[in-house]
Amino acid sequence: MCNTLNPLEKLIKMAGPVFRISWFILGYIATYGDIRNNSPFGAIALTIPPLRIAFHSTKLNMHQSFTQVISDVDDTLKSSGGIKIGEIALGGIDIQYKRGEMYPGVVQFMLELSLHSQYQQMEIDKCQRALFPPKVAVLTARAEELKVALELKETSKIVMAFRKTGEKLGFKDWGIGPVLYGSVAEWIIQDRKGLRKFSNFERLLEQDPTGVSIQYIYVGDTGELDQEAGQAMLREYPEFIKAIFLHVVSETPFPKIPPPKLINGRPVIFFRTYAGAAAKACQLGLMSVNGMMRVVHAAEESLDGVARSSEKWQDLYRDMNEASRTLDSVAR
Repeated sequence: MCNTLNPLEKLIKMAGPVFRISWFILGYIATYGDIRNNSPFGAIALTIPPLRIAFHSTKLNMHQSFTQVISDVDDTLKSSGGIKIGEIALGGIDIQYKRGEMYPGVVQFMLELSLHSQYQQMEIDKCQRALFPPKVAVLTARAEELKVALELKETSKIVMAFRKTGEKLGFKDWGIGPVLYGSVAEWIIQDRKGLRKFSNFERLLEQDPTGVSIQYIYVGDTGELDQEAGQAMLREYPEFIKAIFLHVVSETPFPKIPPPKLINGRPVIFFRTYAGAAAKACQLGLMSVNGMMRVVHAAEESLDGVARSSEKWQDLYRDMNEASRTLDSVAR
């Protein structure tokens, strides 16, 4: 068996075994205090390579605050279909799935990320407990001026899918939370989309009337400047961000998946399927093992009826194997 570590395993190996690590190459020094103060690597401080991860290490207080997931819409929750008007993309570039098709396992992935901080946070008052799992906040480039046509309504496919997924696990009030829109200007000047999503994130930071300390996990894609938005969040507000997950989308089949990286000590993870994203979240201590397997199962169910020889299944099989290896590492 090959013992070569993949890029994420190397990242974990560097971050896990010690409490004080100098990130000379990456230009960042992660101290013991950084790890205790909610660093995503806190939960894997007892890592033994290649994939033996201490998923239940709560002594490092990684979950001192609650976690809210932030999501993009097009090419993150559902496919844009890669449709353009002239040179202007109508939401994104993904051609693997038809326009409007939701990605296999995406809603379960969002729920499991939201639930994990609740499971780890035991000492909260009754009022705070009623607020969790926190709803998913949406940062989208969809134009506010076109809200009548593009609004995420209670009867929309996405909102209903979120509500149904929450109800299956007994969370009737979970679903889509605040939605912060873009403007027509971003549709015309595409390069402004990343900046608009970042400014919307700053608006979101101001919306904490409960007094509960909240940290965020941002889930976007590689097609509409979400990476630029996420990197800006990590540069300006690293203390509020646990991780960035970016769905790799492309106008061609089988795109190359970039290796993970660190910005200000926080991981930026690239993934092709939500089963793969769940495996990486589990490796980073951001999702439970059971949660990971629920995401894998949901992804499989979504592709029921799709030809097993399709690109969709090939991508999912690869990431299911990673989830299986992650599961095996816990059983050892």
